[in-house]
Amino acid sequence: MVWEELSAARVVPSLEASTMEEVMEGLGTVMIDRGYAKDTYVDALVERERAFPTGLDINGVGVAIPHTDVSHVIKEGMAIGKLNKPVRFTLMGTDDETTDVSLVFMLSVKDPQGHLVQLQRILEIIQDNEVLKRLMSCDNAAAIIDVIKEKEQSL
Repeated sequence: MVWEELSAARVVPSLEASTMEEVMEGLGTVMIDRGYAKDTYVDALVERERAFPTGLDINGVGVAIPHTDVSHVIKEGMAIGKLNKPVRFTLMGTDDETTDVSLVFMLSVKDPQGHLVQLQRILEIIQDNEVLKRLMSCDNAAAIIDVIKEKEQSL
């Protein structure tokens, strides 16, 4: 379950950023500071995002799920950032289509196959319009974790 792996210390309910790079820096630094990723993590995230975009448009809400190669990761984990204002990301599977992202699920992946399970769990959460709306209205880390927990316990 996603909620079981979350810590309020890795949930940023009010992330200030104007660019994709600033999003990666802000949330990536959280992962580095908490011991989940190496100092190379942020640069690797930006590089991978440029090559393999992770932006999604979920019923009008932009979500991104950035991650990078295991060589930049210390241990598995996740950080969540709710952006103060949307930031433009390239849509997954495209080179030039964009979406304005408001919610980021950042992964530190140790097992390349295991991250597929994590991605599926995230998709189960964000594909529920009501849950997505509730996440977007949360103003603190505990509330974000509670919404995710409630959704996952209902599955």
